Amino acid sequence: MNVAEAVGQTLARFGAGTVFGVVGSGNFHVTNALAASGARFVAARHEGGAVTMADAYARVSRGLGVVTVHQGPGLTNAVTGMAEAAKSRTPLVVVAGEVAAAAVRSNFRVDQAAIAAAVGAVPERVHSPQTALADVARACRTAVAERRTVLLGLPLDVQAADLPDAPALASARARAGRVPALPVPPPAAVAGLADALQAARRPVFVAGRGARLSGARDALADLAGRCGALPATSAVARGLFAGDPFALDVSGGFATPAAAELIRGADLVVAWGCSLNMWTTRHGALIGRNAALVQVDVDAHALGAHRPVDLALIGDAAETARAASAELEARGHRATGYRTPEVAERLAREGRWQDVPYDEHPGEDGGGPRIDPRTLTIALDGMLPRERTVAVDSGNFMGYPAMFLDVPDDDGLVFTQAFQSVGLGLATAIGAAVARPDRLTVAALGDGGALMSVAELETAVRLGLGLLVLVYDDEAYGAEVHHFGPGGHPLDAVTFPPADLAAIGRGFGCAAATVRTPDDLAAVAGWLAGPRDRPMVVDAKIASRPAWWLEEAFRGH
Repeated sequence: MNVAEAVGQTLARFGAGTVFGVVGSGNFHVTNALAASGARFVAARHEGGAVTMADAYARVSRGLGVVTVHQGPGLTNAVTGMAEAAKSRTPLVVVAGEVAAAAVRSNFRVDQAAIAAAVGAVPERVHSPQTALADVARACRTAVAERRTVLLGLPLDVQAADLPDAPALASARARAGRVPALPVPPPAAVAGLADALQAARRPVFVAGRGARLSGARDALADLAGRCGALPATSAVARGLFAGDPFALDVSGGFATPAAAELIRGADLVVAWGCSLNMWTTRHGALIGRNAALVQVDVDAHALGAHRPVDLALIGDAAETARAASAELEARGHRATGYRTPEVAERLAREGRWQDVPYDEHPGEDGGGPRIDPRTLTIALDGMLPRERTVAVDSGNFMGYPAMFLDVPDDDGLVFTQAFQSVGLGLATAIGAAVARPDRLTVAALGDGGALMSVAELETAVRLGLGLLVLVYDDEAYGAEVHHFGPGGHPLDAVTFPPADLAAIGRGFGCAAATVRTPDDLAAVAGWLAGPRDRPMVVDAKIASRPAWWLEEAFRGH
């Protein structure tokens, strides 16, 4: 057995059940070894798409994501997806071929480790045949235990070498699988948190990515009920408290007016695995002037990173919530807090964006009417099955699907926005659909992101995915249009002639429809009725509107 075969076999045994990638000469043998060891290989059309598919797959499956790419340009093509995964702390191993150390004149030679480090990934390498399995074990353990994106370089000369004495793969797997116990704050810190919760009259919890990753829903719901807190989430953890009548949904730019007012009225805000960045707090505007602020996170560097806090606890969100509940129970404390009948009634009436009145603003162009994106999204929300996954690309449009499409749980929204790159949404949806084939997946894209990633429509068709590709088509990079247009700046560089995206979708083998009015959604209803054996592209000609959430974003740049 050579090293490439051993690496592929070992990765499969570590849990790489589904692997994404684009195959070149540098990753040909390791990819075949993965497949021979039982892994499903999903071929993408571009390395950037492959990495994003693996990222989304890991988020939704809550397992290890694995992607394989060629050396040199195969890796550089993947860099944007790697940056998103690294900033999102996705447990992901990027297996990349690498030029042999002696091949100093190779066209493919770049400093791959430096590229990985530059975007926040952890560079690792298979150094030699003697260390190969230990190197793979270290990379997998770092990815899973530390929730990091890891680049595992496979030099071509090492790949081709024989594995000496083939050490026991099970032993290597066991070494990688030793994950440290989840941290719990010391008793004095837990007592301090309990003191703050006991003193609060209007507590609010904001749960973020860390709470989702730790599976903290039940523990946080129990603690919130005990102390009378209203639970909310950051955008990436949306759905964590779905079904809770006191849940505020999202805190931040996507918060409903009712949620924003209730969060601002809190006298205590506790952040659970949530960074409290400008998005989640609306540049601090959602934190009341006299509110106490507590932050719980496994990463000490995250505590107070975006704003000062009154109490910081290093701990896993679920374990810390359980410890605080036990402390309050020992004290005999249970309070109504913010959970009053009046708040419950208000949230039942105003808790969803669909319940917020708006003045409809349809548009018109040479081809006919253009639909208000809110009207479009609300209509679709009523048509789609409840069991759904919504994958949202970046752009002026992104608040409409993120706010107006309900999700069933915290797997329901896959929000690859940590790097704010346009063009990741379609690949995100494919990875999510592969992870959860039991659910309808919606790829919510702008026309810019759709055309940037359009090659992956072939991947979706080839896989037979029943994917709804919803394109909010305003024929522009809308964020720039609405930000710079009022200042009288020329917009020729960010506006485009009409494109028939439905025809493009049909060219790839998708079902397709152009939507200008609610009546045009009848075609979508027909596709939803089944058999949904191929994707459907919906070219929604929307009336473009400025997005308040992106105006806040531009304030942060």
